Amino acid sequence: MPTPTEAALLAALQSVVDPNTGEDFVTTRQLRNLRIDGGDVAFDVQLGYPAQSQFPALRKALVAAARSVPGVENASVNLSSVVVAHAVQRGVQLLPGVKNVIAVASGKGGVGKSTTAANLALALAAEGATVGLLDADIYGPSQPTMMGVQGQPQSLDGKSMEPLQGHGVQLMSIGFLVQPDQAMIWRGPMVTQALDQLLRQTNWKNLDYLIVDMPPGTGDVQLSLCQRVPLTGAVIVTTPQDIALLDARKGLKMFEKVGVPILGIVENMAVHVCSQCGHAEHIFGAEGGKKMAAEYNVDYLGALPLKLSIREQADAGRPTVVAEPDSEVAGLYKAVARQVAVTVARKAKDFSAKFPTITISKGT
Repeated sequence: MPTPTEAALLAALQSVVDPNTGEDFVTTRQLRNLRIDGGDVAFDVQLGYPAQSQFPALRKALVAAARSVPGVENASVNLSSVVVAHAVQRGVQLLPGVKNVIAVASGKGGVGKSTTAANLALALAAEGATVGLLDADIYGPSQPTMMGVQGQPQSLDGKSMEPLQGHGVQLMSIGFLVQPDQAMIWRGPMVTQALDQLLRQTNWKNLDYLIVDMPPGTGDVQLSLCQRVPLTGAVIVTTPQDIALLDARKGLKMFEKVGVPILGIVENMAVHVCSQCGHAEHIFGAEGGKKMAAEYNVDYLGALPLKLSIREQADAGRPTVVAEPDSEVAGLYKAVARQVAVTVARKAKDFSAKFPTITISKGT
């Protein structure tokens, strides 16, 4: 039996393509530590985004490629995901304990933004990431209900709050601090200050991603958030309806003006399939979000259906990704989450932690 060579192995492994990026692991230098011991071969593959559900299929393909090389008797692959911090707006510092902050926004209410944010957070967690969810809608907090979490956050030092937990996701919302029927009759500066405290005085614990469920609209509160929160990028949620698209365009433009990259557009309530007869109908129009993505040259993350179970599961505190993890709709949310994570992984990394702190005093 001939001894396999490194060149032959790399050439064979180059045939395995990452289904999320369309690139092989050799060219992108994600394949590391190739070790050859006679007929035994071992190597590591490190992804920059979470994709636990795809590990078995990837491992099978990589092992098969390695064993196609003459002389290879056994092949073992160590697959892992390592999420790092990526660049944010200029002049905005990263949050302690948070690597990437992703805003989920819409120009108007009623398009399913909060449901999308909750399922996106849960999908990233299901793929192996450490995830937090901040409910930034002061006037209409919905994440405590959607995530099925009640109670008040504790403070261990009297200065900061511990996030609550729901389905493996760290949570914070003004809804945990006020009565459910209490109206927040606050002006813009008070809302902005409250959000800043929820964001910065929460002890987020080593998050790969913090999903921010943004309030609808493009007013003072939203603009202040975009300027003060270190955002890695934003996801725009819209329905195919022309009126929703008009407002979604305004939201997209707001992020562009403050230097926040658009990670993609999610088209919600794209099609309704009758539960009785199976007839599919585009109630709010067809492919409006897809056309908008093409118009602004941003990623189209996918279309989600208008389905009774999505609403029922969110109202019950168990969003689709945890209520029916193997369902078609949960698969759609996970596909959107992976695409968002892949786009984030391709962005420039944040190197601020590598620079020394410079202090200037009168004596120097």
